[in-house]
Amino acid sequence: MANYYNKDLYKILNINFDASLDEIKLSYRKLVRIYHPDVAGKNADSAKFKEIQEAYEILTNEQERKKYDVLHGYYQEKLKKDFQKKANTERKNKYEEYIKKAKVNANKSESFSKSINEALDSLFHSTKREVKQPVNGKDITLDISISLLESINGTNRKVNILHTQPCPNCEGRLFINGSQCTMCKGTGQLSIQKKINVKIPKGVTQGSKVRVKKEGNKGLNGGKDGDLYLIVNIEKNSYYEIDSLNILCNLPITPFEAVFGTEVPINIFNENITVKIPPMTSSGQKLRLSAQGLENKSKTKKGDIIITVLIKLPQKLTEEEKALYSKLKEISKHDIRKDMKDEK
Repeated sequence: MANYYNKDLYKILNINFDASLDEIKLSYRKLVRIYHPDVAGKNADSAKFKEIQEAYEILTNEQERKKYDVLHGYYQEKLKKDFQKKANTERKNKYEEYIKKAKVNANKSESFSKSINEALDSLFHSTKREVKQPVNGKDITLDISISLLESINGTNRKVNILHTQPCPNCEGRLFINGSQCTMCKGTGQLSIQKKINVKIPKGVTQGSKVRVKKEGNKGLNGGKDGDLYLIVNIEKNSYYEIDSLNILCNLPITPFEAVFGTEVPINIFNENITVKIPPMTSSGQKLRLSAQGLENKSKTKKGDIIITVLIKLPQKLTEEEKALYSKLKEISKHDIRKDMKDEK
């Protein structure tokens, strides 16, 4: 039966290497109906059935199957799955004990025993020399809020980053020799806080991503470090908005400024500008200051400043102001809602 240790017995029976005893028997019965000389009739294949029979006898014998699994690496794979799920060091020790026994008791034939020893040594040593694959670090994404002026001119921000990486002591295995890792307290990872200075370029818009290379989580085994991505949130401004290269401005004026007109000095993003309000300006009326907005990156085009005039009353009026408004109410004959009455 020794020759059959050089064949893939699981493939012969059309089963997986971790198949249960019931699965082995079920597959064997199906193959008997296909190849057995007394059952399959003219489609019978004596040589194939003999191979199936030998495979079945080995895999249904607990000791023979274990010996076969050790030689072909299946036993190690079964234990590896169990180790990953349960971190079961006790079963690992039993496996090592079995390896030692297998070297001595595998077969009384000296040449066959030697081949088993060589296979086991190769298997065991290759595990120790296993080369760890590089793992790239994950990116980190953070939100950052800046003012409208900072989005136009650019700014610098100090950012706190929380890096998470597998524990270098236990390498993320949670347990070492059955004991909890003292460095990470059994979590398998370490968190490291870092503060860095980040430059926010001018011209960023709402939702823009600012990338900072290699400031994400660290790579392992020679893998690349991740990047840091800052998602820009531009804080709302009561008076100003940005629309492409245009600056939109809400400008409050008093009722008398609207009636008589005036010149209003304003400061838009550190630029002093004088806005001329024409007489009889209505609330909501728009004024455009051409080519005084933002400039594109190539400096070939400038936007406009678009001002929306809003007529507002002071929060508190003096007695004299109230008297004047009362007098205005008495003498005014204008019907500013006339168009509404004529609407049919």
